[in-house]
Amino acid sequence: MLIAGLIVAAIGGALYMMQAFGRSSSRMAIGSGAAALGAAVTPVLMDQCGFAAEATAVDHLFAYGLMAGGAWLALVITKAFLRRGEKKSGEDAAFAGEIRTGGFRLGWWVPWALLAPTLIILVIFLYTPAVQTFTLSSKLARLGAPRQVEVCFANFTELLIPNAVALVAYPLISLALIFGARFWRNRSEKGTIGHTLAEVASILAALSVFVALYLMFSPGGGGSVAYRPVYVTTMIISVGIVVFGMTAGLAVAVLAFRGIRGGGAYRTMLVWPYAISPAVAGILFFMILDPTAGIVNHLAEVWFGWDFPNYREDPFMARFAIIMASSWKIIGFNILFYLAGLQTVPREQMEAAALDGATAWQRFTNVIIPALSPITFFLLVTNLTYAFFEVYATIDFMTKGAPAGATSVAIYEIIRVGVNNGDLGRGAAQSVLLFAAVIGVTMWQFRTSGERVTYGGA
Repeated sequence: MLIAGLIVAAIGGALYMMQAFGRSSSRMAIGSGAAALGAAVTPVLMDQCGFAAEATAVDHLFAYGLMAGGAWLALVITKAFLRRGEKKSGEDAAFAGEIRTGGFRLGWWVPWALLAPTLIILVIFLYTPAVQTFTLSSKLARLGAPRQVEVCFANFTELLIPNAVALVAYPLISLALIFGARFWRNRSEKGTIGHTLAEVASILAALSVFVALYLMFSPGGGGSVAYRPVYVTTMIISVGIVVFGMTAGLAVAVLAFRGIRGGGAYRTMLVWPYAISPAVAGILFFMILDPTAGIVNHLAEVWFGWDFPNYREDPFMARFAIIMASSWKIIGFNILFYLAGLQTVPREQMEAAALDGATAWQRFTNVIIPALSPITFFLLVTNLTYAFFEVYATIDFMTKGAPAGATSVAIYEIIRVGVNNGDLGRGAAQSVLLFAAVIGVTMWQFRTSGERVTYGGA
């Protein structure tokens, strides 16, 4: 079974390089070898347990999935090196005459020598722990215990539904919907009702990725861990942070961009929340929203005679409190970049739109928003990364995942299980799944949002 997977990876690598570079036998051979090597490495990290005699169909599925991921990563890296090699060859040919007539040419080893300290640090502190986490996810390991037991994919199968057919079907259906919608959109004529419907279908098809993930995670009946509520909570809080943080950041940036007295100091103070750690943000909102002594409850009672709901007991209010605290923490970052982007909006277009009778809202939606699309796309990626990975301290100080797990997001669950409970293997498996989900969401962003970004005057 391992050999069959390697053969398929080699054939796929050759086809991938043929699609990228044409019918070049050398490129196809390199791609075939790289894909086979990448596919061979991942089973080794898991001690080839997925192909053991006692392995289940789900174990086989996981093993082939890891091989496919390793092959794809190897192909992406190989393609980047080959592209860079072609670009470098072109530059050398263009400047060959200049170099021969007195130019100074450095050896190929000089850039690598200068990069060596950075590469060493990355290998020691980033890549090696990542590989160790991946390997640890296949073991039953306790914090402080010297012995580790190989459990292969058991830590993963507790988090996902134990049905190999469903685990394959859900992603394939989602991919079919995405490619079908894109094919419909590309074939339809712009400005027609059909193209509009195709755009809507493309958005719905892209959202099917999240539905597929929802169905793939264990609801608690199949595995011993109910991970589906964690996934739902992660999506709700992450989307809330991104939407509210970016919307409020853009609104404040537009207001702060106007010429006001003391504008420099005002804009500087707007950025200050970003310098505060997530833990401090959690402490501040813990005190502000305290049902007994918090300022919000006091003002609601004095002004409106209303008893503000206790966010520690109400799931909706708890999630809302986490979203507000985390958005306040990141809003300074968003304001900073939006202020920089507003300075690049062409004044000529704004003046022309005003002369044509466009209202302030029309100028904002038709001129400012398109001009800010590169920054918006960048902030979309960074805000989502922040929402996935940097909200642990805020949640820990405010709610500790309560009430009833309503604020227990993926990163909080990883630290709770892996560090607090000492179950390193299961925590590592959750971190691998979170990493895969973030990579998938990022790719989805580049496919959906990235293609709508307009750079410069293009």
